Amino acid sequence: MYLNRKRKHKSLTNMPPVTATTPTTTTTTGKTLSLAPSRLKDLLLVLSFLIILHLIFHSPSPPSLSRAFIPISTPTTRHHLLFSIASSSSSFTRREPYLRLWYNPNSTRAFAFLDVNTSSLSVDPTLPPVIISKDTSRFPYTFKGGLRSAIRVARVVKEAVDKNVPDIRWFVFGDDDTVFFVDSLVKTLSFYDHNKWYYIGSNSESYEQNMKYSFDMGFGGGGFVISYSLAKVLARVLDSCLVRYGHLYGSDARVFSCLAELGVGLTHEPGFHQVDMRGNLFGMLSAHPLSPLLSLHHLDAADPLFPI
Repeated sequence: MYLNRKRKHKSLTNMPPVTATTPTTTTTTGKTLSLAPSRLKDLLLVLSFLIILHLIFHSPSPPSLSRAFIPISTPTTRHHLLFSIASSSSSFTRREPYLRLWYNPNSTRAFAFLDVNTSSLSVDPTLPPVIISKDTSRFPYTFKGGLRSAIRVARVVKEAVDKNVPDIRWFVFGDDDTVFFVDSLVKTLSFYDHNKWYYIGSNSESYEQNMKYSFDMGFGGGGFVISYSLAKVLARVLDSCLVRYGHLYGSDARVFSCLAELGVGLTHEPGFHQVDMRGNLFGMLSAHPLSPLLSLHHLDAADPLFPI
């Protein structure tokens, strides 16, 4: 008996120790099952892979592009633009030649907004219809040395919208000495969605003017554009907004500030030109960016572009 116990104890002490890498063995009714940690890891990886395949092939498919993309409208044409030109009884007759350069009564929709009616004004089918602006005496203007007419010109935005001209997508604003390139403007605006809020224009070529007013403002002489959806909202709040900005100089600064209150910044299009320059414009035009020429301003102070 003692020898049998000693022999059994010796066989147990000679067995190798169980480590983390040694498979554990379970004996049940003559069958041996072995499960190593490395095989457990493989099993988990296979299970994860099967779950991923299930999620991929059994999840709802996303909507097709043909259903997600719906054309918003027909192509933009001249008919979809309304030009609102700020003028005065003292300058309108003198600036008529500029208006005739781009205005076509058969294809261009436009109004000229004047301060007062005069006997010298007559109905001319080659010029935009004239509208006399409403009284603006109730609005404050405190900029020393400035012109109160800036308020009237700023309200052209509201008065143009209130005309309720049908089928308008874009409201275009400029001065009576702004020369627009209408077809180029139509092509440029066709890349934008008029149902969204857009304020499109450009700053001045003059560093001094930009520093004085803003680098992010659409200068009114070069012209700026407001989408229909934004113009409708701006028209509703413009009068109350103008009361808060009596200290500003110009009309474009007022429109810019009221749009900023709505959270809308300028979308810069380099084709609009304020032309705060004098003399020969050849250098500026020859270095024009690769974008359509949309407008020119202050041509009275510039040398002839094509001298005879």
